[in-house]
Amino acid sequence: MMTRQNAKQHPLAGTTMSGAETIVQVLADEGVDTIFGYSGGAILPTYDAVFRYNEKHRDGDAEDPMRLVVPANEQGAGFMAAGYARASGKVGVFLVTSGPGATNTVTPIRDAMADSTPVVLITGQVPTGAMGTDAFQEAPIVNIMGNCAKHVFLVTRPDELEATMRTAFEIARSGRPGPVVVDVPKNVQNWVGEYAGSGLLEMRGYRQRMDSLRAAKLSERKCRQFFEMLEKSNRPLLYVGGGVVNGNAAEELRAFARTYNIPVVSTLMGLGAMDTTDQLSLHMLGMHGTAYANYAVEDCDFLIAVGARFDDRVAGKVDEFAPLAEHIAHIDIDAAEIGKVKVVDWAHVGEAGRSLRQLLNHGREAGFDRDFSPWLRHVQKLKRNHPMNYDRGSELIQPHYVVETLNKVTGGDAIISTGVGQHQMWAAQYCDFREPRLWLTSGSMGTMGYGLPAAIGAQFARPDKTVVDIDGDGSIRMNLGEMETVTNYNLPVKILLLNNMGDGMVRQWQRLYFNENFSGSDKTLHRKDFVKAAEADGFPFIRRVTDRADLEEALQAFVAFDGPAFMEVMIDSNASVYPMVGPGMGYSQMVTGEWIPAREFREPAGEAVDPQTSPELF
Repeated sequence: MMTRQNAKQHPLAGTTMSGAETIVQVLADEGVDTIFGYSGGAILPTYDAVFRYNEKHRDGDAEDPMRLVVPANEQGAGFMAAGYARASGKVGVFLVTSGPGATNTVTPIRDAMADSTPVVLITGQVPTGAMGTDAFQEAPIVNIMGNCAKHVFLVTRPDELEATMRTAFEIARSGRPGPVVVDVPKNVQNWVGEYAGSGLLEMRGYRQRMDSLRAAKLSERKCRQFFEMLEKSNRPLLYVGGGVVNGNAAEELRAFARTYNIPVVSTLMGLGAMDTTDQLSLHMLGMHGTAYANYAVEDCDFLIAVGARFDDRVAGKVDEFAPLAEHIAHIDIDAAEIGKVKVVDWAHVGEAGRSLRQLLNHGREAGFDRDFSPWLRHVQKLKRNHPMNYDRGSELIQPHYVVETLNKVTGGDAIISTGVGQHQMWAAQYCDFREPRLWLTSGSMGTMGYGLPAAIGAQFARPDKTVVDIDGDGSIRMNLGEMETVTNYNLPVKILLLNNMGDGMVRQWQRLYFNENFSGSDKTLHRKDFVKAAEADGFPFIRRVTDRADLEEALQAFVAFDGPAFMEVMIDSNASVYPMVGPGMGYSQMVTGEWIPAREFREPAGEAVDPQTSPELF
């Protein structure tokens, strides 16, 4: 069944279109200006429709109104769409053929689901009459994607194609965002019918839930309960996740934190929700979070989680997470996250921005005024006493120094993407993010090869921004073909390759937990010359840095270059990521390494501390 939208009649309503033309027109109606994808037999009608749409609507020599970006691989297309979505806040779109074209997108779809990224994937499918016969380039996409995506549609009724496409965008961007897959048989693309210009599929239960979320209002009683807990608190701490960024709630979060002077720790995905240069920001918590952020979690007595889900990289030992917290509050748009990992004392299911605004309004009306300055002084002392640090005297180039120097050049205003591994953590630790949507990385799935295509997507989304892919030699190999995509489209993407000749994070774990058995992680015998690869792909700026003394000048030239730029830095292969909270361990067992001071004093778990009478802590 379909439902009509209450809107003015579409100017093309009643126009005869093919199914492929219908797909493209819905994309145009949804404001799509960029499609990432790789063609093939089962999706050719839609590719042809994109070509004809651009030919018809192009204004002279101007850029195509619906740019078609062709990657080296369909996985690259998926991560480009994800990078576009996360940098812009809009739904990313990718378009691939059936069979292997579609199966190559499984990883980016699962990655988008895990990190709540709104994308729509349109896959070609063999004609409906051939489905189930093991036809050429046939794959059961509904079955394959069913457990990976937020929703999967198989369009077998051509008259439902238009409404299905429109509904896919609604689902991708509403509630907790996520990926939606639309599988379209070739005969449905070739079908001819009337364009309605409006209409959605009937999904009454889903829309009722979304309406409830949008209307969710904190009651007077719940607001009062929250501020009663805040009143009793001496050491409140905001624990902020990617839901604040995805929900466009950074402004409300910052207002809330600054109004009540509450320090903020961020998850990997939440970086940028709070300006990391703000005195209230303690940067990232968790397995490789800053020591001072993790110590603040240990010391706080009221933990306020907003858009975060207590995942295992943050709360590896759940029972010992925030051990002194007398109360825990949790705001999230997904009811399934409340109490899933950590039992909380107060919770609200709703949009983060709206919820924080309501709490702020209640606090103002109630005249709430609480002085947390002793706690703030303690937090600032933690930052002074346990700062991020590394071997600054080493003759070898330390990766921390590379990222730290890059950050000085960009000033925390660049879009930074990464692959996965040590370089990802160094980027998270040593980069500043002055605003949301500047940090693109694969968090929950930890997908190597994410950084370069995500940077490409981000550059299309934000041509006004400097975009830097901080990558590792292991990760960049996964989607190395996308280096050519950068130069094909003459994108000013900057690729900063930290080369330690191996899988650094795996080697770090092998040193710590596997008796230095470097099984499969040593790449010193690999013969890839990345500079020659960059030359082959036509990069106009290429540098390899092997001497620390050359680094700062090289980075300045690299970032300032007006066009595609590639820079490889040969880093200390034994450099490690610290702090580190081992798997299944609590923050009290955090290892800070040789260069970050650890604190000797530990508060007994579960014992409340009065900031007025505890000189050891304050």
